Amino acid sequence: MKKMIKVVALGSLLTSSALFAAGTAACLGCHGANFEKAALGKSKIVKDMTKEDIVKALKGYKDGTYGGAMKGLMKGQVVSLDDAAIEAMAAAIKGGGAAAPAAAAPAAAAPAKLVDINKDVNTAARIDKEDLGNKKVVTESTLGLRKADLYTEDTVQPNGTDYDRPAPGSSTKFERAYVNAPPMIPHSVDGLLPITQKNNQCIGCHMPDVAASMGATPIPVSHFTNYRPETVLKNGELVKEGHIIGIAKDDMGNVSDIVIAKAKKSDKLYQGRFNCSQCHAPQSKADTAVGNTFQSDGLTDELKSHSSLADAMNEGVK
Repeated sequence: MKKMIKVVALGSLLTSSALFAAGTAACLGCHGANFEKAALGKSKIVKDMTKEDIVKALKGYKDGTYGGAMKGLMKGQVVSLDDAAIEAMAAAIKGGGAAAPAAAAPAAAAPAKLVDINKDVNTAARIDKEDLGNKKVVTESTLGLRKADLYTEDTVQPNGTDYDRPAPGSSTKFERAYVNAPPMIPHSVDGLLPITQKNNQCIGCHMPDVAASMGATPIPVSHFTNYRPETVLKNGELVKEGHIIGIAKDDMGNVSDIVIAKAKKSDKLYQGRFNCSQCHAPQSKADTAVGNTFQSDGLTDELKSHSSLADAMNEGVK
């Protein structure tokens, strides 16, 4: 009987360790290997919290009753956990930190199926219906995007917008519309905006060293690179990338000989690109006003979810 209890206990311990290694893998990038860091400089130090406080925080993040600036980000991390998993995670954290044997290191998340946001906008039936070129009579109500009588506003209703999306970590990525298009944001941004240089919660999931374990799109190398030309005022003249461009003569001169600025790569996010929402935006769940026959050249399966901008930056430039 004692032997059986020992076996059961050992099995439970191994199972708990394995679940802990897998369940906390996504936490390490922000909270540290032993939960000794303030995530993104904002959270409490988890290792200093009691087990009860950890459980309360995780459950609060899940049901939306807990958290400040990190609320939106954390909800996506715990939304799929049940009470038992939360209790086990809290117990494991207080039992010895997040370090796991190399063999227990989590595998990269499998690529999610991509959502084609243009799926229903270019069907043959819709294009045929909306093509004014094949109609014998074009009525006034078919002109414009509202498809309404041009002489009255009585029946005109604005298109509704709905930005309700799953929490970060629980959504499906959107397929890019064309090669190197900025990927659209597939998850809720509630609690994540505004983005500032000192408060950017996006990097908690999208930095290359943690993105795979989070199932997120990694920030590409182009965002860690400064492509801006080095411009200085030297001896009263403006010098760009080593070329005098003639400001002293009230003439900006000819800069066609400058091919491209010397790229300066870094292991930190280039601050000229800190504002993620300047290019990346949430998508409203709304019907498009008109059909769309646009087809991107070169949009391979790989490029539907990855960027090649850094490789193509100087393509075709002599």
